[in-house]
Amino acid sequence: MSQQNAPQGEGNAAQIAYWNDKAALNWLTLQTRIDAAFAPLTARALDAAAVGAGERVIDIGCGCGATTLELARRVGPAGEVRGFDVSAPMAARARERIAEAGLAQARVEIADAAVHPFVPDHADLLFSRFGVMFFVDPVAAFANLRRAMRPGGRMLCAAWRPLMENPWFVLPLEAARSLLPPMAPPEPDAPGPYAFGNPERVHAIMAAAGWREVTLTRQDIAIRLAPPGQLAEATEFVMRLGALARALVDVEAAVQARVAKAVAEVLASHDGTEGIHLTGSIWLIGAVK
Repeated sequence: MSQQNAPQGEGNAAQIAYWNDKAALNWLTLQTRIDAAFAPLTARALDAAAVGAGERVIDIGCGCGATTLELARRVGPAGEVRGFDVSAPMAARARERIAEAGLAQARVEIADAAVHPFVPDHADLLFSRFGVMFFVDPVAAFANLRRAMRPGGRMLCAAWRPLMENPWFVLPLEAARSLLPPMAPPEPDAPGPYAFGNPERVHAIMAAAGWREVTLTRQDIAIRLAPPGQLAEATEFVMRLGALARALVDVEAAVQARVAKAVAEVLASHDGTEGIHLTGSIWLIGAVK
């Protein structure tokens, strides 16, 4: 799922509506570039999950299918991967990619994982890359997910650390701040990309949901926004996907053009021989049923 805050509403309805509108369009349009930019952190999460051949895996917030595809390759034909997402457009793209790859052990469902009636005591691994921070009631959601796991089943979720500790969020946002109306700081516990930034809160959620042996491991990873010299491409990426994107909703074209210029100037100082990079900081959250 995206790094943008979604609007609040009763239950998860507002989240579901959000992920079937503009957020889905951005992810579909940028899918190939997102997969490439997130590949290093995706690999670290998958390696930490220690996915084994023949395992049964649930992939929460599977989006356009990058993680579901890789999980399916790792479990092999004897395993099973079920991806879940609330976004119908992204789930459709994930299904296309699974079919193209010929991975019969993978399938994707459009469902709200917070309340979905999973087969109980079935899965070996619960995995998510940026798909669990959007639950309106995270304790209830993680309790529901826990019921899907076999005794001793494990969890590995990647979630963003706080906004101010993520340069790839902060630097573009700060570059544009003087050109935009005042921005209220994100509510730290509200559903959104930074909802799991506070490790004490994460421990409390997991304990209340019944998970054991909870661990949070910090990972700081260079995110490649574009190839060397491609400032326009890198600027588009952070304006459509990162923390800045939400601030630009309903902003007129002339202001967006000035923002793009300011952001490009900041990104120029991060342009090197290997590409344009900014650091992303995440938690790898592990636990056992």
